[in-house]
Amino acid sequence: MNVRRQHISGIAVAAVTALGLGTLSACSGANAAGNTEKFDVVASFYPMAFLAEQIGGDHVNVTSLTEPGQEPHDLEISAKQTARLQESDAVLYLKNLQPSVDDAVAQSEIKTKIDAATLTTLEKHGDEVGGHAAEHEAEGHDDHEHEEAGGLDPHVWLDPVRYAEVAEGVGKAFQKADPDHAADYAKNTATLVKKLDGLNTEFETGLKNTKTKVFLTTHAAFGYLAERYGLTEEAINGLDPESEPSAARVKALEKMAKADGVTTVFYETLVSDKTAKTLAADAGLTTDVLDPIEGITDASRGQDYFSVQRANLKALQTALGTK
Repeated sequence: MNVRRQHISGIAVAAVTALGLGTLSACSGANAAGNTEKFDVVASFYPMAFLAEQIGGDHVNVTSLTEPGQEPHDLEISAKQTARLQESDAVLYLKNLQPSVDDAVAQSEIKTKIDAATLTTLEKHGDEVGGHAAEHEAEGHDDHEHEEAGGLDPHVWLDPVRYAEVAEGVGKAFQKADPDHAADYAKNTATLVKKLDGLNTEFETGLKNTKTKVFLTTHAAFGYLAERYGLTEEAINGLDPESEPSAARVKALEKMAKADGVTTVFYETLVSDKTAKTLAADAGLTTDVLDPIEGITDASRGQDYFSVQRANLKALQTALGTK
């Protein structure tokens, strides 16, 4: 699966204050030096850097290949970054999300290569994902884009349960690669997993009783989250927000929105909101932001994965109508 997108990342975060393990300053910039006295980890983009920093704590030096505000899917690794990768002790990435990272990792001689995609289960998602998908398909819903996408959805970090599974795998990999600090890695992993479990409970409770279970997005980034909490994500553009929806698709979405009591069309801050606002205007809906937590922007300083996820929860509660 190569999901190629030019403008898909939303607000994410730079300063990690959670768990009291320091900030993300070491991994928010792509220019941090490798080959330090610490356990040097190269992370492909924010969700991976967040795990490395949280689990590694004071023992790691984390460098992110994705610059602040940069769209991670279109990252092209520089020669300098490739050299830094070679000098590091470990690389943490999500295979098939960033092709240039995959190529660089495959060609590198780095000993510890941690592919987050192997630490949990990935599924195929398209323009429609969630608890009611089968029902819509039975009604003859146009799932054309779902079939075209055909690849595995990489957005596992938006599901706290799957993200916790990845965290546990990363923790074990760190313990094996840097045994001198294994006890601390194990402790930090357990703390992080506990926090993710708590976040999962917040989502379960917060989305249990809503007036509708359907929400609209510009593209299908929230499939895992939708499935986890019994929701249905309807995406205007499927997995690729650069594709233009057909007139039939837009008409079907307008009809569905009315039938299912949908109030909001979600878009991402770094993606054009033109299509979302056009559909919203035609269908009499409002627009709001739902953040896929992929990149880092200056506007998100001081936030982290947990604070952004809680903001997503509040946005969903407002859009779905909590009872």
